[in-house]
Amino acid sequence: MVSVPAPLVTLLRNKATMLRIESIRATSESGTGHPTSCCSAADIVATLFFSVMRYDPKNPRNPNNDRFVLSKGHAAPLLYAAWAEAGLFDVKELLKLRTLKSDLEGHPTPRLPFVDVATGSLGQGLAAGVGLALNAKKVDKSGYRTYVLMGDGESVEGSVWEAVELARHFKLDNLCAIVDVNRLGQSDPTMLQHDMKAYKARWAGFGWNAIVVDGHNHAALVKAFADAAKTKGRPTVLLARTLKGKGISFAENKMDWHGKALKKGEESQKAIDALSRQIKPTTAVPKFRIPPMPSGGVKPARPMAAPSYKAGEMVATREAFGAALAALGEANPAVVALDADVKNSTFTDKFGKQFPDRFFENFIAEQNMIGAAIGLAATGKVPFVATFAAFLTRAYDFIRMAAISQSNIKLVGTHVGVSIGEDGPSQMGLEDIAMMAAQPGVVVLYPSDAVCAYRLVETAAAHRGMVYIRAGRPKSPVLYGPEETFKIGGCKVLRQSASDQLTIVAAGVTLFEALKAHDQLKSAGISVRVIDLYSVVPLDRLTLLESARATKNRILTVEDHYEHGGLGDAVLGAVGSEGVRVHKMAVREIPHSGKPDELVDHFGLSARAIVDTVKKLL
Repeated sequence: MVSVPAPLVTLLRNKATMLRIESIRATSESGTGHPTSCCSAADIVATLFFSVMRYDPKNPRNPNNDRFVLSKGHAAPLLYAAWAEAGLFDVKELLKLRTLKSDLEGHPTPRLPFVDVATGSLGQGLAAGVGLALNAKKVDKSGYRTYVLMGDGESVEGSVWEAVELARHFKLDNLCAIVDVNRLGQSDPTMLQHDMKAYKARWAGFGWNAIVVDGHNHAALVKAFADAAKTKGRPTVLLARTLKGKGISFAENKMDWHGKALKKGEESQKAIDALSRQIKPTTAVPKFRIPPMPSGGVKPARPMAAPSYKAGEMVATREAFGAALAALGEANPAVVALDADVKNSTFTDKFGKQFPDRFFENFIAEQNMIGAAIGLAATGKVPFVATFAAFLTRAYDFIRMAAISQSNIKLVGTHVGVSIGEDGPSQMGLEDIAMMAAQPGVVVLYPSDAVCAYRLVETAAAHRGMVYIRAGRPKSPVLYGPEETFKIGGCKVLRQSASDQLTIVAAGVTLFEALKAHDQLKSAGISVRVIDLYSVVPLDRLTLLESARATKNRILTVEDHYEHGGLGDAVLGAVGSEGVRVHKMAVREIPHSGKPDELVDHFGLSARAIVDTVKKLL
């Protein structure tokens, strides 16, 4: 049994009280925020930061630091106060909370050096924690532990239980979740309120070491965290029974205080004065257990082996992605890959067989897969996440939060458009370009052949920031030689002449239809230019404008994607203000099952449809 000295208990109680005071003071100054949500978890955070966690308070980026993820991101003032109390910055900075000139935002983002992942969309922190813990246990084999503080309300989210299941599967005994069971949600009491037996049964039923603890008892918290650290072979959850607004007499355990700052002046001062009287004299001071910096260094990436495809060879871009990922894994030890039970369709199984310690099977849990990738990226890894493009829609909120984190994850969506064929519309990624392009800072790439796909995998890995690669299901002929290069923001002009009357812009399967249409139109005496727009975001605006000017300001875009938000809209947004007329050919209705070529023609994307459209436009 762990013995907790009385001076330590006094120290932790005082620290928790200060965290409450600083959270109230900061939110009252701002006039906005969640002080009652901070107060319920203050004892938990004080115990972690001033007794349990190993970290350097002056160097939050030390890779060997224990990790803390605030999944209940609305309690951000509590996190900021903890780091200020630890000495990272002056507590006066807390009074700039939620202002434009401060990075102490309403919810945490990695603009702050002590925040690994952006939180605030509830139900995501535990998945990121899984990624952080996977890195320590499987990749770096490091000794740091990961702590994730969650709210009881967010535990209703299905994404939480994906992460719970995967953490058990991976036997992440270096992961500790803490649920702040404060009973009250935003608009109603939570589903289970303070039914701690029910909470324990649920988590224990998923194979976790579940500990019920008084979340305001510092000695009990210290002992529970020690039990978690000793538990082997499975993760631990502390189910901490707390009171929302703890320490604020007029708000404690009362409804209608969620997201309400105490009024600056008499109301906030009344709470601060009452809390200040709880601070007891003590000679105890925090003793930080600072981990050493890692020895050695990260092995640098080497150039990938060149692709070996030959012109005219039939290869699917998804297959080239799999081959490139395996070659990239050989060249770059920081690369990891994540799958959601489709590795034999996305061809990530090649990487998995070659690098099993860097490959993570998430089964059919796309939300956890993205969340875990964000956690892995926060440790300096380069995660490639692949599944059918249609299934990335399930995880879109995680993708949105990854963009807010400015995460270095690489997403690959396969089985795009009507060209996948018989599987029908539920499996067809037809909105993925729009989805990804909507998020600032996300690069969107759409290779048409195997060489381009292979090279863009290497390009994506070298790029710092989120990248989405759109890969097709059907085999297509190799267009490019093995030495061809493809930069982000570029394109390739594949057909051109001085007499071109119109520019066709395409990518993926429709590029080959455009090339067929070019030949048919040429036979009819009509010259057109053809551009492979493999980089959709950012795109090569200069080349598009030059081609448009050379072809009487006429551009035709052709894409195997819904019309709204796709390649056509990207082109229109780039050149539309310059007097260029952009006509878009795209999928405009819910598709149907059928053979790939049949569907491409039926939905107006075939060479025949392109030829007819060009003749009408001219």
